[in-house]
Amino acid sequence: MATIITEISKYLIIFFMVLYTIKCFTVLKPVREDKKNHALNVQIVYVFIIHFLCYLTLFLKYKTISIVIFYLLQMIVSIVYMVSYHGIYKKSSRLITNNMSFLLLIGYVMLTRLDFDLAKKQFAFATITLVITAFIPLVIMKCKNLKNWDIFYAILGIGFLSTVFVPFLGVSKYGSTNWIQIGSISLQPMEFVKIIFVFFLASALNKAKGFKDYIKVTLVSGIFMLILVAEKDLGGATIFMMIFIMMIYLATQKTMILIGGLGGAAVIATVGYSLLKDKFSHVTTRINAWLDPFSYINDAGYQICQSLFAIGSGGMEGRGLGKGLPTAVPVASSDFIFSAICEELGVVFALCLILMYISCFIYFINISMKIRNSFYKNVAFGFTICFIFQTFLNIGGVTKFIPSTGVTLPLVSYGVSSVVSTLFLFGIIQGICVLENNGVGGNEEQTVYKQSNHEEVFSGE
Repeated sequence: MATIITEISKYLIIFFMVLYTIKCFTVLKPVREDKKNHALNVQIVYVFIIHFLCYLTLFLKYKTISIVIFYLLQMIVSIVYMVSYHGIYKKSSRLITNNMSFLLLIGYVMLTRLDFDLAKKQFAFATITLVITAFIPLVIMKCKNLKNWDIFYAILGIGFLSTVFVPFLGVSKYGSTNWIQIGSISLQPMEFVKIIFVFFLASALNKAKGFKDYIKVTLVSGIFMLILVAEKDLGGATIFMMIFIMMIYLATQKTMILIGGLGGAAVIATVGYSLLKDKFSHVTTRINAWLDPFSYINDAGYQICQSLFAIGSGGMEGRGLGKGLPTAVPVASSDFIFSAICEELGVVFALCLILMYISCFIYFINISMKIRNSFYKNVAFGFTICFIFQTFLNIGGVTKFIPSTGVTLPLVSYGVSSVVSTLFLFGIIQGICVLENNGVGGNEEQTVYKQSNHEEVFSGE
């Protein structure tokens, strides 16, 4: 009987996941408010059905009461958060809350399957962070001077990022010195500094009035990236580089800036790798494994080969929760959790997950373009790029589309630093959405003036 229920649940999970994904794009269309609210309500129903079926499957496999208790705790936190958040912030985005909650729940499901202790730890930190980030919209509405703190953001970000070089504080993992250890707690400063970096760029670009100001912004941004290179965290440096290029492009509205920035980044990466590859042996290993993983299947290519085997063995519908071998992939709970999802929940489910990330990206872009305040426009856009590019790096590395960079899948992979920082990212974008929907989004005249001013600076007038 348990086998029949598990098999039926597998297909029902895929079915409701497809329906949920369709609703993600339905609410993006210009429809009546009542229809949009109905679609969002239906989404929540789908979320809880999928969540229930996943934990029913896990309970039937492991038959432990702790899984039931853990499931009920997740349900309580999710319902209380959704109801209370939208009760307090009437103008907040329910799509953001739905997708954020669902991504967290998918992560809990997979971590329960892979490592129950990690799942409980992630749940505890995420729940605390949800409480903290609930106050972010209030902070955004009350603090009017956040746009003026560019020097503070630069000093704070560079200082915090440099803590990994402090003796007995910095820790090396997977070839990079990008962690700090405080007692029993490990943190990855880059995950938090990327938020500070976006605020620095948004503030500095909001103030920039001439070419010299842009040079200063570039030099300070370069310091952030050089520190990441010194840490041998090239994945983090790539994310920071992309944020910088795209935010400069938004500020100047010059296509040549975008083309030149991307081209320059490619040249720097190629030349830098050629000159420093002996010092970045873990990067060389990942590139060799990417180019021809099966030639290195017993060492450097083992991880990516196992990932590809897992994705392939899952097929379109997956093998079912608990029926695959996801732990055969090293660090499956963090960097390679997407391959575990493909193996046990199926490629269809995984594709829907990608589409869910894309719907978040589209909605974040809409918020960025809609907000009238130039500072918060820059902030929202910077976070949008950070979010979607990190998603691309993770999934691209797992599927061998690009070399593995060691970054996590937002809100799904295990990683306290990553989950906490991503929840802050969602909270800030939600705060910007509330700000705009309440009609206090800022001065449209300032935005128009700034764009005009940037065009004059870069056109030589």
